[in-house]
Amino acid sequence: MSDPADHAKYGKSLASEERTLIVLRDELYGGSWDKMLQDLSDRLRGKPYIFKLVNRIKQDIARIEVLKKYEEQHGINLSNFLPDED
Repeated sequence: MSDPADHAKYGKSLASEERTLIVLRDELYGGSWDKMLQDLSDRLRGKPYIFKLVNRIKQDIARIEVLKKYEEQHGINLSNFLPDED
């Protein structure tokens, strides 16, 4: 079994963009990375689009893939290991 202290350390090491994605996943997509990825991919295929937004979506998709893989490997929900925001 994995050590919760390791997950807390990982959660604390996440950049603000990654923490934001976890919160958005939980609040807007019912905790589903797959629904979030599908929504972002659909937005990428839409026209017209703003180039800067497309680059941000691609970056977010890459971040999501890393976070999703971590959660799947350890059988956890990273939102349980994010540091409290003051």
